[in-house]
Amino acid sequence: MKTLAKYSFGVGDRFAHEAEAQLAAFEKLAAQDVIVSPVWNKSNREHTFVGSEPPSVMAAAKAAIESRGWSHDWHVDADHIGLKTVDPFLPCSDFFTIDVADSIGKAPSDADLDAFVAKHGELVGTLELDGLSEPLTITADDVRRVGKQYLSACAEAAEIYRYIADKKGADEVIAEVSMDETDAPQTPPELLIILVALADHNVPLQTIAPKFTGRFNKGVDYVGDLTQFEKEFNDDLAVIAHAVKAYGLPENLKLSVHSGSDKFSLYPIIRQAMNRTGAGVHLKTAGTTWLEEIIGLAEAEGDGLALAKEIYQTAYDHVDEFCAPYASVIDIDRSQLPGADTVAGWSGSEMANVIRHDQSCPSFNPSVRQLLHVSFKVAAKAGQRYTDMLKANKEIVGTQVTKNIYDRHLKPLFVG
Repeated sequence: MKTLAKYSFGVGDRFAHEAEAQLAAFEKLAAQDVIVSPVWNKSNREHTFVGSEPPSVMAAAKAAIESRGWSHDWHVDADHIGLKTVDPFLPCSDFFTIDVADSIGKAPSDADLDAFVAKHGELVGTLELDGLSEPLTITADDVRRVGKQYLSACAEAAEIYRYIADKKGADEVIAEVSMDETDAPQTPPELLIILVALADHNVPLQTIAPKFTGRFNKGVDYVGDLTQFEKEFNDDLAVIAHAVKAYGLPENLKLSVHSGSDKFSLYPIIRQAMNRTGAGVHLKTAGTTWLEEIIGLAEAEGDGLALAKEIYQTAYDHVDEFCAPYASVIDIDRSQLPGADTVAGWSGSEMANVIRHDQSCPSFNPSVRQLLHVSFKVAAKAGQRYTDMLKANKEIVGTQVTKNIYDRHLKPLFVG
């Protein structure tokens, strides 16, 4: 299999214009002898909304790599794919985020469930693993309950992986299994049972994305109990280390944090856990680059600011439509969304301060930021007018993109 580096970081680029600016952030980190692999990600849903095709992500990433002379690993992620959506991604991706959320809770056959429980008696009892906050206590009923909830999803992950590997060649595939788009978080004991099931199916996953406790809303900070997250994250690392040794999973298997965009309060916890254990991490930042484009256009004043205001107004007028697909990962206080008269009077810097995720700035408005985060279809509808504006303001937009990824994400996560 193709091997994913210890540290990797997913970057979205909705309109395929910021790959060089994104890569510049990784270069700044590499200058400090910290190498993190950029992974350009875009889902089928995002392609559908924007009207783009999967090869555009590879083309933009490759052009940036060649232009800037990046000599380290990089990847292109077919984000949140299934059997029905994966084919267009096969020629132009090497990282595949296998999404099996729809199969979570789908009961397996009684025979399959009985066989799994019978095969894995070693899971029952009290497990004292290195790094756990407390021993895991798992009963036979727990194994059956978790198996009933997740075995079908694991079987689907195996089916999707085999399809990709058969079509592309296993040596060209990095597999991630995503379990995060579901209602309930997975506990460390549940994660262990899931990993055992994936090992039974010979899925060589290199990252797994569980759903953690708390709210992972798009483009804003974590909402939840930091002490609980720290315990859960560290226990998950212990479970993964055990599963690698006991069940033959890839040695570089690591946690993947989805909707990791702007989870600033979690970065010290994750960094400390990596330093303590030597574990790696994959973090996916979703659509923050698109927001930095809007900030850059606002800062540019003139036509750029006018277009940024127009995009916000359209988003405001269609808030229900744009928010519906993302309802589980946004929390917007509509009373905090300014109307047209207010926005019309903003200067470029005032609008930028409202959107930019600077929690020390009194103007920052997380509701505006979240609304714009999920409203990129407005810019897609503007088409060439929007992309021409990006080209005309490449320098100021690129500065925002690089600064956001490096200063707010890579530096606190990997340097401190």
